[in-house]
Amino acid sequence: MAPISAPAESRAIALARRVLRIEAEAVAALADRLGPDFERAVEIILKRHGRVIVTGIGKSGHIARKIAATLASTGTPAYFVHAAEAAHGDLGMITPEDVVIALSNSGSSEEVLTIVPLVKRQGARLIAMTGKADSPLAREADAHLEAAVAEEACPLNLAPTASTTAALALGDALAVALLDARGFAAEDFARSHPGGALGRRLLTHVSDVMRPASAVPQVAADVPLTQALLAMTAGGMGMTAIVGANGCPEGIFTDGDLRRALEKGIDVRSASLSAVMTRNPRSIGPNALAVEAADIMERQRISQILVLDPEGRLAGALTTHDLMQAKVI
Repeated sequence: MAPISAPAESRAIALARRVLRIEAEAVAALADRLGPDFERAVEIILKRHGRVIVTGIGKSGHIARKIAATLASTGTPAYFVHAAEAAHGDLGMITPEDVVIALSNSGSSEEVLTIVPLVKRQGARLIAMTGKADSPLAREADAHLEAAVAEEACPLNLAPTASTTAALALGDALAVALLDARGFAAEDFARSHPGGALGRRLLTHVSDVMRPASAVPQVAADVPLTQALLAMTAGGMGMTAIVGANGCPEGIFTDGDLRRALEKGIDVRSASLSAVMTRNPRSIGPNALAVEAADIMERQRISQILVLDPEGRLAGALTTHDLMQAKVI
């Protein structure tokens, strides 16, 4: 019996693979072309005290809008201005302290070139991103970022495909270089994204979601186990903290400790708390990020964690339910 041959690759899949390979190669080729002009562009933006205005028209305009959004969310104040609208009044937004990044694959887009003399008259600096280093726009720029591609992914080599992908990637490279130069941290990123899950994860501190010490069940180490069980039940946290006279925790007793005690055949009616409690429990400070508490709890496979103040006294406690309710996890 003849072996069953694999089905032939469809034309759609073959074309899709070709597109992805061409675009991947176009982006990879950019890395070897980075040089002094890229560094100059970073330096120009860092030295200016205004904003970055990203402009373009057509497909380049769409990419320019995305680059502006990426810059703005990574610590470089930026906004998009449509090149055609700029020539009809929007140029008034530009100040001498600003930097204009103009995108044009050909470097000859009439709408973009029209505003170049006006940008320079304003005293703003100009960074061009084009596919042609000898284009009019590139020659007029203070720094030129070359985004040339060997070919478009379009089978007709006409529709902007690889060229727009390359420009977008180059814009991302510029944004990340600026992010690093500014010392932009995860907390800074979260401040510009406060409404999303990232903001909640990065801006929420333990003190924001913990239950205060007054709401945490507490007993002394020398009490009977039955008393600890009553405190744990009343507290509704699946645990009770064992706290010394100085306010510092000596241990914790959780529902997990109770299960382990029962598995060992310990008589809960007569056992002492000190015999079954967990000593030196995991803890965290109130100023730590809530995600740090979540990470500790996940790694240690625990459902509760004590919160201690700088002096080591009980400040509160957290449960996985508290973190879930705050949408940290």
